[in-house]
Amino acid sequence: MALVQVNFFAETLKRQVNFNALIPIDIVGVSAQKPEERPMKSLYLLHGYSGNHMDWICGTKIQELSNKYKIAVFMPSGDNCFYLDDADLGAFYGEFIGKELVEITRKMFHLSNKREDTYIGGLSMGGYGAIRNGLKYAGNYSRIIALSSALITKGIAGIPTDFKGPIADYPYYRRVFGDLDQLIGSDKDPEALIADLRKRNADIPKIYMACGTEDFLINENRDYHNYLASENIEHTYVEDSGVHDWNFWNKYIEKGIDWAITER
Repeated sequence: MALVQVNFFAETLKRQVNFNALIPIDIVGVSAQKPEERPMKSLYLLHGYSGNHMDWICGTKIQELSNKYKIAVFMPSGDNCFYLDDADLGAFYGEFIGKELVEITRKMFHLSNKREDTYIGGLSMGGYGAIRNGLKYAGNYSRIIALSSALITKGIAGIPTDFKGPIADYPYYRRVFGDLDQLIGSDKDPEALIADLRKRNADIPKIYMACGTEDFLINENRDYHNYLASENIEHTYVEDSGVHDWNFWNKYIEKGIDWAITER
């Protein structure tokens, strides 16, 4: 098992960025793999609000899982941007996650370039980011693992300018999501992204969702599950006792990876 921290200049963000990589090999030099070895499957794993590229390493047994399932895992830092593009700042986090990071890691490591071997996942804000970018860049990703996802678009659409919530206020949501009166139906709306893929007759990634029954985001997750079910979108939805914490995510990231590897 190799744990590698990479620093490189991201064109989509116009700055140096870090990500952690877990490479399930028994040698230190990742370039020393035998050329006849099958290219690895890959998982791009996103942290939650206020987190960074160290969260999954510190909070879960992801290193053990990377080795167990022989899957390369990449964990970038996404700041608090919900993994969305910000044209005003010139910081295209969505494109970074959906395209550039996939391209750069495929050049650096012995990864499969097949869509069916490429997955995206995340928790909370990162769960939203996984769903949004997994659908937005469905040509790259075949599986989405979304844990306790912050599917808050309906809740913040059209909020007044004096809104102040327990997590953030109107200026923050306006900065991250853009015009909140135009949010529903945009490419930041997970339901609209499904509708767009269907309209274009494009392949829709399979989705695995899990949320704790005591999680403050349970209603948002149920709502999206019900939408997917109503549209006959192939997905797996799990509720279990738990709150918005690492105990739940540590348990369900393994179940999610097992589902991604074995689901056909």
